[in-house]
Amino acid sequence: MKVTDIDKRIEEGYKILSSCRLCGYECGVNRLKGEKGKCRSGKEVMVSSCNLHFGEEPPISGRKGSGTVFFTNCSLKCVYCQNYPISQMGKGRKVSALELAEKFLSLQKKGAHNLNLVTPTHFVPQILEALSIAWDKGFSLPIVYNTSGYESETALSLLDGVVDIYLPDMRYSEDANALKFSRAEGYVKTNQRNVKEMFRQAGNLKLDSSGQAISGVIIRHLVLPENVAGSLKTFEFLANEVSDKIWVSLMGQYFPAFQAKNFPPLDRRIRKREYELAIDYFDLSGLSSGWVQPEEFSE
Repeated sequence: MKVTDIDKRIEEGYKILSSCRLCGYECGVNRLKGEKGKCRSGKEVMVSSCNLHFGEEPPISGRKGSGTVFFTNCSLKCVYCQNYPISQMGKGRKVSALELAEKFLSLQKKGAHNLNLVTPTHFVPQILEALSIAWDKGFSLPIVYNTSGYESETALSLLDGVVDIYLPDMRYSEDANALKFSRAEGYVKTNQRNVKEMFRQAGNLKLDSSGQAISGVIIRHLVLPENVAGSLKTFEFLANEVSDKIWVSLMGQYFPAFQAKNFPPLDRRIRKREYELAIDYFDLSGLSSGWVQPEEFSE
């Protein structure tokens, strides 16, 4: 058992669902009665897939793979989402807490290095319930919370001491772009507050003797065309207000998926020079730890 008050947290989490305030919208719908807010989710958990994943950062995927559970739906509505059938179109099926716990245990049995919860924000109480069941049955993998970074303070308080590795996105440094391209109100303040809290809870990245992550925070930053993501401001925030030692995954694989063709400049892939500029910004900010992920860029 990771925390001693898990039953209390589960009870509190389900109470929150009666006037939901798990994500940054805090839209207040009664999900226990089937109402659906910004995340388009009711009381029951929906899962799209559950398998070993080898495409994460090296200390997450390792040699054996990350035990990844993709949850259906998302509180953000990114017009360029590359997983839009899952996040925006509701691809997945309902599972009980017991079924979810069994999925966690199955991934451990398959040899996964960790349990990787992808877009979990809107299902935090249900995940806690499943974890409680799994822990009682011998589950012991480190828990990765793989998120857009648009949680409420309440959601993160429920996760304190439960999550080992936080893997949040930092998508924008300007609210206007967050609203235009992800319909996220007040994104920057919420996202930055959450990153600070995640770092307070988990600290900087720690690896075991084999190079596997055992705890800490890794920031994901997706480089967007014409610096829509505002990379320099994001990196300066991290270096100056969180830690200049924090690890950052500088992602270069953007391509125009979903509705992006209707939202220039996101209607094209990023160019090589745009990615190189983001690397320059990273160095200029004083950050030094992380990964670059260059893809095939247009000139």
